[in-house]
Amino acid sequence: MALEIERKFLVTSDAFKNEATGSRRMIQGYLCPGSGKTVRVRLESSSRPDDPSVMPDLIGHLTIKGPSADGGLSRFEWEKEISEDDARALLTLAEDSIIDKTRWLVPAGDGIHTWEVDEFYGDNAGLVVAEIELGSPLENFPRPSWLGAEVTGDHRYYNARLVKVPYKDWGNK
Repeated sequence: MALEIERKFLVTSDAFKNEATGSRRMIQGYLCPGSGKTVRVRLESSSRPDDPSVMPDLIGHLTIKGPSADGGLSRFEWEKEISEDDARALLTLAEDSIIDKTRWLVPAGDGIHTWEVDEFYGDNAGLVVAEIELGSPLENFPRPSWLGAEVTGDHRYYNARLVKVPYKDWGNK
């Protein structure tokens, strides 16, 4: 099991798309909510083709995350690739709604890190967040001009929370 250390930020413009080196469409659902741990099923495209008539290969993942520590900065994470059929079957067991998003991969500019920028659709349309995984909680990283306020540890921005209280339902965003 690995320790995931990441920081999360709001995104203030779509300028990140000009810097992106790739993207993948993802749908994901959550099993067994309310335990303080997260069990996620994800189905994602292997790539986003330039030709929208081409359907990319789909890859399934089953992920288990422990409770957050360090103010939401780190937690244990285990992930396993599963078949598309298994992912589709498990998604039928997902509680609440399904997360639908595109994940954009944006080099951080330091040759070390990559920003993962999630652009949400459906009930979470209008929400765009960027995450960066770090080797330690105190590690420095470049901050692009499109990076907004830090929301690390703010449970409203956790995907598992967005299925229960979607962005469209937030009164004062």
